[in-house]
Amino acid sequence: MNVLSIIIPALNEEDGIANIIERILAIKDPLNQVGVSDLELIVVDDGSRDRTPEIIASYPEVVLIQHPVNRGYGAAIKTGFRHARGNLLAFMDADGTYPPEYYPLMCRPILEQDADLVIGSRMAGANSEMPLVRRIGNTIFATLVSIISNRRVTDSASGQRVLRKDVLSHLYPLPDGLNFTPVMSTRAMHEQIKVVEVPIPYKERLGRSKLSVVHDGIRFLNTILMTALTYNPTRIFGLVGIALMSIGTLATLYRTIIRSSASRQDSQLVSWFVGLVLASAGANIFAIGALFNDIVSLFHKRPIRQGLFGRPLFKKPLESRFGWLGSGSILIGSLMYILDVSLRWSKPRSKDVAPWFIPAASTVLVLTGLQLITSWLLKLILGELSHREARADVDLGDLTLMLNETAPNGQLVESLTK
Repeated sequence: MNVLSIIIPALNEEDGIANIIERILAIKDPLNQVGVSDLELIVVDDGSRDRTPEIIASYPEVVLIQHPVNRGYGAAIKTGFRHARGNLLAFMDADGTYPPEYYPLMCRPILEQDADLVIGSRMAGANSEMPLVRRIGNTIFATLVSIISNRRVTDSASGQRVLRKDVLSHLYPLPDGLNFTPVMSTRAMHEQIKVVEVPIPYKERLGRSKLSVVHDGIRFLNTILMTALTYNPTRIFGLVGIALMSIGTLATLYRTIIRSSASRQDSQLVSWFVGLVLASAGANIFAIGALFNDIVSLFHKRPIRQGLFGRPLFKKPLESRFGWLGSGSILIGSLMYILDVSLRWSKPRSKDVAPWFIPAASTVLVLTGLQLITSWLLKLILGELSHREARADVDLGDLTLMLNETAPNGQLVESLTK
């Protein structure tokens, strides 16, 4: 028997709460037609100071839960989840912006396609009255989540969803604030939960929204990035590192190509040095991301997906080459410095040549090489630690099997334990 528990977090919604309750209670028959036998409606009053709780209490078929003080949008939803009896959980806002009539359609992917989480997407083609600024922001957040998880999502912050109750253990912990939904989306994408989006219409609420475009937008961005870093740091660090290396390389090439006879040589050397520093910074950031992936893998006790764009960039992971890449960088930097010193002794330096360039460039190359070699050694150690428990289990399993098969009288057990 499938029971759908719909959670509504409510804060000072006396003008619209009755309408949304009646609209939800009216979808029982459509839910029955798709295989949902019962509907439970839970409204969590999150410290309202108006008549919201009184209006909710006037509906005997609605479960009312009250927070004495305001605890936040996400906290109210989680309170509803804890009290829900349904095997299917859903939530939506109390302001009438989302259409509860779409819940039967949203339940179908779970019941018929084994989906785990269904998101009502306001950005997938249905009529939407979302303001332009919020539409742009949601597009940016959805694109960011898609890039860092390598799974496409069009609306990472939608407030109308249906999910299986048993996937909560994979999604928790979730924040108490309005960033509840983008964090849920980010976790779902990285936990390999099957996510389906269903286009829904959206209406702008009457009155003032509780969402601050700037403040909550920054918080959304921060929590999306921090959540992603706890799953696959290489994807973010790698993208930043590759971007810096690309900028550094292109800047150096551009300055070399457009060099004119009138340009000063020391000015060009400055451009080359800046490009080298950017490329070095990118390599270091990439190496740090690779190390973080192994640390995260130890925490989650499973391998972390490699690659930046859905598949590995190289047949063999690039971090396995950090050792000889670092050695090569140290060698090149050392040779540059040795040649520069020998030339200084053999003939005087021209006034047009900046004397600082080669020593500075060689220093950057040597330090970058040391960082890569250190990262390579740390990665070897972390890789060994990640396989240690599995190897121990195999060895213990082999020992147990040997004892069971060859020592039924306990003699071998005694000899092994002495």
